[in-house]
Amino acid sequence: MERRSELTLRGLVLGCAITLVFTAANVYLGLKVGLTFASTIPAAVISMAVLRALRNATIYENNIVQTVASAAGTLSAIIFVLPGLVMIGWWSGFPFGVSFGICAIGGILGVMYSVPLRRALVTTSSLPYPEGVAAAEVLKVGTAAGSTSAGERAGLAALVGGTAASSLFAAVVATRIFAAQIGAFFRAGNAATGLGFSLSLALVGAGQLIGLTVGIAILTGLVIAWGIATPLLTAAHPASGAAADVATAVWSHQVRFIGAGAIGVAALWSLGRIARPVATGIASAMLAARRRRRGEGANLPRTEQDLPIALVGLVSLFCLVPLGVLLWTFLASGPLAALAVPMTSAAIVYVVIAGFFVAAACGYMAGLIGSSNSPVSGLAILSVIGASLIVLAIAKGAGAPMHVQLVAYALVVTAVLLCVATISNDNLQDLKTGQLVDATPWRQQVALIVGVVMGAIVIPPILQLLNHAYGFAGAPHLGSAGTQPLPAPQATLISALAKGVIGGQIDWRLIGIGAVVGALVVAADEALRARRLALPPLAVGLGIYLPASTTAPVVLGAILGWAYNRWAAGRPHPDRAKQLGVLVASGLIVGESIFGVLLAGLIVFSGNPSPLALVGDAFAPAANYVGTAAFVLAIAALFTLARRTLSDTRS
Repeated sequence: MERRSELTLRGLVLGCAITLVFTAANVYLGLKVGLTFASTIPAAVISMAVLRALRNATIYENNIVQTVASAAGTLSAIIFVLPGLVMIGWWSGFPFGVSFGICAIGGILGVMYSVPLRRALVTTSSLPYPEGVAAAEVLKVGTAAGSTSAGERAGLAALVGGTAASSLFAAVVATRIFAAQIGAFFRAGNAATGLGFSLSLALVGAGQLIGLTVGIAILTGLVIAWGIATPLLTAAHPASGAAADVATAVWSHQVRFIGAGAIGVAALWSLGRIARPVATGIASAMLAARRRRRGEGANLPRTEQDLPIALVGLVSLFCLVPLGVLLWTFLASGPLAALAVPMTSAAIVYVVIAGFFVAAACGYMAGLIGSSNSPVSGLAILSVIGASLIVLAIAKGAGAPMHVQLVAYALVVTAVLLCVATISNDNLQDLKTGQLVDATPWRQQVALIVGVVMGAIVIPPILQLLNHAYGFAGAPHLGSAGTQPLPAPQATLISALAKGVIGGQIDWRLIGIGAVVGALVVAADEALRARRLALPPLAVGLGIYLPASTTAPVVLGAILGWAYNRWAAGRPHPDRAKQLGVLVASGLIVGESIFGVLLAGLIVFSGNPSPLALVGDAFAPAANYVGTAAFVLAIAALFTLARRTLSDTRS
């Protein structure tokens, strides 16, 4: 078998070093403004810059670096749940042992689950994986940067052009001279609705990569959310105030739960559709294991060299032992000690079964629309509802008193599941990148485990530091500088849901309506598939659940990408023209991602959520017009760049 520099010590060390910075920035940013950034592409760029100065750096080694860094950075999504334990008063800080165990156990299970899923959702799937494709293009173009080939020079120009345009536009948005998003809201009688639109070139690039079919499905979800549900609900319960405030509040507190129900049904249906590929993937992995036992491992194709499936099973089972100890210990020292055994047993079964469900669902959604846009919080909502129902049923069955520890335990179980979900959400994107650059899967999977462990080490002390310095809004224990506590919006929502289910205040009607909507979309998709068309149900659910400001530019990008590909099909070199379009779109994702990291660093060090602002709120109306005009001109300029670059490569 070919020997090559791939899983190296220096690559792992560099990935861990990048992790320290990215994870800290992601945790703070998520708690401060409710957003996190994907670290895959920025890590790849930094890796190439550092390793280029060393000898014998390869594209495979760079891929390992970004894999470690992105896996660790992805675990920062634990901030969606863990701060809730402080908010409800169960914790006053973040004990390292428990916090590390939640992150490490859930993360490693996520890696193990993604091994058979790789064969089903990456190797044999047509899912677009926009960020995985973009990261692969970055690695390829970066490796070929010194080439004199006209085609490779053109590809580099397209990628750099898209990167420069996206990062520059994002920088001006950060100054507030360009608006970050625009919107139009209105009333029709008592009904209120409208639409927001983020001026994000990265989202437009992601839309081009996901394609028209997914884009139309997301548009369908937008119509359901903002053209039907929001007007109906606002009309049914009239409220005073600006149309934008009323419509946004109804969407946030009601329509999103309809979207969560639709996502749940669509995810179950999508998992049913991939059941056969998953079974085939497991059978293929077992066949590969038998070939290894016969001494034929060296003859396996590189793409078949996953971690041995027997090892995957053993590691998964082994993770359940410390998970059981962690959960039992959490219960044994409180008022629910008498229920420690049944609750621990039920939680382990729930994590095993629901963990595979959320891993597959998140992996599928990441492949469909990208890791950054995948609604992990939507599955977190479903997960915390499931965990809360389980602990509530056991407590009521035993006649135990309703206690805050029930809520705390539901949050801990949800936190483990969220780690499984987010790691799978990111891993399959990384494994798609690996497939495109001909990486060895098992080496990448080892790097993913290293990244998980590193993230699990880094996150608890960062959370403890931020809790001590700022505290969290609504928590009974605020830090010494708690006059401006961190809002932690997702953790607030998840902990409120756990209390709502256990206290009996949740509105099941909305989730049920969403489930019906999801079933109707599934039926429509099946009818369309008989005519060789499709309406991916999960994408429709995403259109309902995600903010319109996020999904609307994705839809625009999908339509523009379709128009560009139609134009490219009539050119003398259609494949080259389409590839340049992919590179420009990848550059749009790269530029905004890198700038997002830099801006996060500025926010962390300055403590100011808008450190680059040059104008105040009074300029906002002008910023809407200036930003919109610049956005349109930037897109037009990028199409011109692709056409000119293509002309320069013609023989």
